Amino acid sequence: MARRPRSFRRAGTTITWLNTWESAGGSPPPPGTTGLYHVAIRYPTRAALADALQRLRDADIPLEGASDHGVSEALYLRDPDDNGLELYWDRPRDRWPKSEDGGIAMYTRPLALPALLREAQANVRLATGACGPAAPGVGA
Repeated sequence: MARRPRSFRRAGTTITWLNTWESAGGSPPPPGTTGLYHVAIRYPTRAALADALQRLRDADIPLEGASDHGVSEALYLRDPDDNGLELYWDRPRDRWPKSEDGGIAMYTRPLALPALLREAQANVRLATGACGPAAPGVGA
């Protein structure tokens, strides 16, 4: 019987972890060799990424890194089999940094996690009505 990838359901979202049985107990490939570098999962909004960060914190799941790439913001971590995961959201294209010749000018800078967590906490307050109606521009 063929095994299917494990998945779980939380808050109406099904998340499927890849490569969970084949690598169980195995070691990851050494850096600089072939193998899975990471799986990237795109979130639709910064608020959704903020919620993911809060859930990782609540579950005591450590991050390996967090970066602002100009065009996107990303969180990096490992799954239970030590595969790399990138959780990210893309900024709207009209907000992407441009070079002098009009090309995309990506960069890698530290992501301000406290600001991202504040957005997650603000979204919880808005969703529960704890702070009253949303003011114009909140969450933008």
